[in-house]
Amino acid sequence: MGKPTGFKEYKRQTPSDRDPALRILDWEELHTHMPTEELQTQGARCMNCGVPFCHTGEMIANMAAGCPVNNLIPEWNDLIYNNRWKEALDRLHKTNNFPEFTGRVCPAPCEGSCVLGIIEPPVTIKNIECSIIDHGFEQGWVNPEIPETRTDKTVAIVGSGPAGLAAAAQLNKAGHTVTVYERADRIGGLLMYGIPNMKLDKKKIVERRVALLKEAGINFLTNTEIGKDIQADELKEKFDAVILCTGATRPRDLPIPGRELKGVHFAMEFLHANTKSLLDSNLEDGNYINAKNKNVIVIGGGDTGNDCLGTSLRHGCKSLVNFEIVPQPPNERTDNNPWPQWPKVFRVDYGHEESATKFGEDPREFEISTVEFLDDGNGNLKGLKACKVDWSKPQKGGAPFSPVEGSEITYDADLVLLAMGFLGPESPVAEQLGVELDPRSNYKAEHEHFTTNVEGVFAAGDCRRGQSLIVWAINEGRGVARECDRFLMKETSLP
Repeated sequence: MGKPTGFKEYKRQTPSDRDPALRILDWEELHTHMPTEELQTQGARCMNCGVPFCHTGEMIANMAAGCPVNNLIPEWNDLIYNNRWKEALDRLHKTNNFPEFTGRVCPAPCEGSCVLGIIEPPVTIKNIECSIIDHGFEQGWVNPEIPETRTDKTVAIVGSGPAGLAAAAQLNKAGHTVTVYERADRIGGLLMYGIPNMKLDKKKIVERRVALLKEAGINFLTNTEIGKDIQADELKEKFDAVILCTGATRPRDLPIPGRELKGVHFAMEFLHANTKSLLDSNLEDGNYINAKNKNVIVIGGGDTGNDCLGTSLRHGCKSLVNFEIVPQPPNERTDNNPWPQWPKVFRVDYGHEESATKFGEDPREFEISTVEFLDDGNGNLKGLKACKVDWSKPQKGGAPFSPVEGSEITYDADLVLLAMGFLGPESPVAEQLGVELDPRSNYKAEHEHFTTNVEGVFAAGDCRRGQSLIVWAINEGRGVARECDRFLMKETSLP
């Protein structure tokens, strides 16, 4: 805990983000840090709650409650309150390999389960976490973890997202020789190409950590797709163990009339190409889907939809609308969404704020479904038809909602981005190795064990559990490293 009476004396504060009207003019990170004294005050709000739920990492009502990597939150809040930053950093690294990532892009289920949040706004856990690690880098306290001795064991990891990187870091720490294979041209998976630069800076943040992992002795091979460039069986023969961390990269489609029109794209096509072009040429090569001067509609909410909003605004779009098929959430918790569940309430994220600043209103329209994409006569998108939906009238044997008769409306659209989630992993690697899939088409492996039906082959992260949070990916990466180490050495000291 922090100060025993701090939660009664101090109000929740978060750092002021950069001005929305200015930050949409560049690709720099939008968040700022609070002064040290103010961070100490926020750490003081961590109350002596007796049984903290912030670091439990449970699944309640199919949602994360508390921190899935089990961060020792009350401990480092107390250390920050007492101005003991180095010790706070040590505590943070005990459970989290990459707090500079989670401190920026995690939705903070820890704050949703903060005991103080029952009666007051919760402790600003996420901001304190990010400040601890950033301060650690500034002070030169974050160094490569080079093992004192090496075993004779080798491990191949397929995929370099947060699960793959966490597994690599832990196994390398245990002394094994680790090689990470990535089909893209840069390491990081969704950290690199699925999250825009203004939310997670690639060169300053992601590549900085990758450089440390390289210095620690991890081998990285980019532009190498397992199942295509290298057959999966070759990995099995060459390495003592193989870990699949390929992510859940099959996007959910919208198979309605006009889907084939030019101008309808998956969100990840849009986000990946934009970040690659930004890093390659500062967008000067033109190798990306440009929203400039276009009427843009993003179908689907969530983080991916929000990132499409922010990216479209920075291109200079003409108009921006965001469709969400679900009803608008309430401003406060409802009785059927009690603490410590994740609070299903209305939130304004950075893209919504930026859009409202530029166009005068929140871009979201709720309880709306797209019916048809409209052709300009030359195979190009010119608009779409949509209708309102009624969730109080589920269709027997069909959708949990019904179209509202007479509610159809037409929208102008030059660019539509589909951000409706993901269905599971692409499976060539699993097919070649003979790995079984579960009923949801994910790689079949039990959580906490991570073993597949093929001896020596493990699976972790989104490819195992389905699309999820970065903190769950790190949790699984650390877990699969522990079980892989146990498989290789018959025992393990990894947490």
